[in-house]
Amino acid sequence: MNEKGTASPEYMRMSLAAAMTLGFSHGSFYRDAHLHCLNLLLDYAEGCYANCSYCGLARGSKDRGKGDSFIRVQWPSHELDQIINRAAARGGDFQRVCVSMVMHPRAFEDTVNIVERLDRELELPVSVLANPSSFTDGGMEALDAAGAGIVTIAIDAATEAVFEKYRGRGSGGPHSWDAYWRSMEEAAVVFGKGRFGCHLIVGLGETEQQMVETIQRVRDMGGSSHLFAFYPEQGSELEAREPCHPSQFRRIQLARFLIDYGMVDAGVMEYDEHQRLVGFGIENARLDGIVRSGDPFRTSGCPGTGEHSACNRPFGDGPASDIRSFPFALDREDIELVQRQMAIYREPRTEAGASQDIPVGS
Repeated sequence: MNEKGTASPEYMRMSLAAAMTLGFSHGSFYRDAHLHCLNLLLDYAEGCYANCSYCGLARGSKDRGKGDSFIRVQWPSHELDQIINRAAARGGDFQRVCVSMVMHPRAFEDTVNIVERLDRELELPVSVLANPSSFTDGGMEALDAAGAGIVTIAIDAATEAVFEKYRGRGSGGPHSWDAYWRSMEEAAVVFGKGRFGCHLIVGLGETEQQMVETIQRVRDMGGSSHLFAFYPEQGSELEAREPCHPSQFRRIQLARFLIDYGMVDAGVMEYDEHQRLVGFGIENARLDGIVRSGDPFRTSGCPGTGEHSACNRPFGDGPASDIRSFPFALDREDIELVQRQMAIYREPRTEAGASQDIPVGS
């Protein structure tokens, strides 16, 4: 992380996409993608106190402290004053601003103060990616009073076993599955339906059925799920693990879209003997139309001024050469690729050898 004197709340890190949009960094977006959410990350000289196995910011990461890289791209640090001034001057570029917490003793107090300032000085709705392990009593009420319009919680893992292995005791981390879900319940009460949700990472070891059931759990609470495909990060404990296969992610994206938009309940979806999705509980003609729209495969995140997420995170969970969450409307070739990917069912990996891709119906 950064040296002392360049820490939050005076300084914030931002995604490379945000830095490019604000003119701090140079570059161009693949296929003329545009960022619609100003993504900001708290930053401290001590770094993040958590130790999530898949995260480059984990205190045990081999690459922590070697630069500003996170999620395979640069996250440069700039003064919050400069960020606000440039964002205000480019008001039409963004539909939302999001503040992401890390695990640090000052993180919660700093987040509240930063949210208050952003809400006061920018004409943008403010989201917070909250870290319940850094909360104080009444944390949700404090974020609401500060001006946060939406709170999301990075539960990430779809099951308690996966959570504990990669975020809790198994990784030597401080996070608790029960505490995270209690925070979700508090967010549901304080912020209300449609104003809270969670991040979920597909491909950490859960089955497709387990992920779908977790998405439905969030929906039943009144929230929404923002999906990421697992993609290994250099320096993390899971850097050698295979990325989430696109076939698994595509089916989960489609299921999430149907559930979060109230078209289908997870209870009517069908699975094979390996808990892989084989039926979505909706007639084929209607399902085909939904797939051909491409909408289920666009980035899921906090809303903006249009029909799609403001938080489109260009290429945030996979390289541009292997897009998992599309940050723009899909064209015909994209949709045909997605259809081919969904038709692949990987045989479960065994100790004897690697998994295989098997087209459905073979």
